Amino acid sequence: MQRPERERAESAARQEAAQLTALGVQAVALTWVDNAGITRVKAVPTARLAHAARWGVGMSPVFDVYLTDDSSVTSPYTGGPDGDLRLFPDLGRLTVLGARRGWAWAPADRFEQDGRPYAGCQRGFARRMAARAAERGLRLRMGFETEWVVARRDGSGPGGPPGAGPAYGMARLVELSDYLRDVLDALTAQRVEVLQLHPEYTPGQFEVSVAPADPVGAADLAVLVRETVRAVSLAHGLDALFGPVVAPDTVGNGAHLHLSLLRGERNLCRGGDGPCGMTAECAAFLAGVLRELPALLALGAPSPASHLRLRPSRWAGAYACWGPENREAALRFIPGPPDAEDQANAEVKCFDGAANPYLVTGAVLAAGLAGIAAGGTLPPPVAGDPAHGVGHERLPDSPAAALDRFVRSAVLREALGDPLFEAVAAVRRGEIERYEGATAEELAAATRGRY
Repeated sequence: MQRPERERAESAARQEAAQLTALGVQAVALTWVDNAGITRVKAVPTARLAHAARWGVGMSPVFDVYLTDDSSVTSPYTGGPDGDLRLFPDLGRLTVLGARRGWAWAPADRFEQDGRPYAGCQRGFARRMAARAAERGLRLRMGFETEWVVARRDGSGPGGPPGAGPAYGMARLVELSDYLRDVLDALTAQRVEVLQLHPEYTPGQFEVSVAPADPVGAADLAVLVRETVRAVSLAHGLDALFGPVVAPDTVGNGAHLHLSLLRGERNLCRGGDGPCGMTAECAAFLAGVLRELPALLALGAPSPASHLRLRPSRWAGAYACWGPENREAALRFIPGPPDAEDQANAEVKCFDGAANPYLVTGAVLAAGLAGIAAGGTLPPPVAGDPAHGVGHERLPDSPAAALDRFVRSAVLREALGDPLFEAVAAVRRGEIERYEGATAEELAAATRGRY
């Protein structure tokens, strides 16, 4: 980031700070998400927002090799006590928080001290991949589903854990209707368009989905929605648990990614003569995603605990196949109503709440564009549960197997760049070693409340 750009940002931040002060906002949280999937933060008083926009806020690059338990490893490019970066708030995303009185939030981009973009910045990676698509006249609309399980802060309490009624049951909504209303109120106050909010399968589990956005915006929203749910939960005496599983042998928390590919205003997921009415370009994009899914798993389902969730016959997407409206396929295609041209999209179901959303949106984009470049075609769609069929490829069933596919992916290495690629690989190796020998119960307990 060069001086003229920083000076413009400083001027804009002064105006933003004045408006925030008038609204009673005293501080701004600047967040980024590390390679272990943890949202990290530095905060500045509102009066210092302009200074932060001009000069950035210092932070160590070592967080890029932190593990979920806050221990750290090293990679060939990152690690140790040396070095410093600058966090710059994205003022275009500045949001007054609806559930934390006196606070605002902005995602941060990371730069070197001399103004060069930091090669390990996950948000910068997602932005680069979006720009790569734009060079080809393409753009993506993406959106994450956010799933979580609530638990009472003081234990299970009388009557058992909250939200213990039937799966998808109205009883759960009624029991926690005040809480869920406050989640909606807070998101609406932040101008987040909510599409759905409902109970999920596991006791105490809920899901909220929001309107799609560009790849960077979708990842920003994933962070904002999660932290809003967390804040409202705390206000109600609840903990919101976003880890892949809360308890072994139960259905876990997904973070499914919905995406549609567009050229101009045309949705390429329909109106073509390809499978399920998609265009050939869309089919090639999805073929690229499907081909890279085993490697993408190291980004989208990155925790050793992710593999407690990624089990067949649980709608988790454990098989590398696709199918129209097939909730067991890792890649579900949603044709949408015949007269709703903007609703056709694909859903990547094998991702979960341990993922860094910026890495996910950028990497899926890179894989899809590689599919277009290769002229990829989709295999025949799969109907029914692939676990009961023959010849369907199981996605890697262990963190080591997923890491092996990741380190052999030329597509992802080229897209991420060596510094970011190696940092991700180092964190994955570190977590495999950290949790080696842990029982399923120990692994779930160590990770369910960390994200």
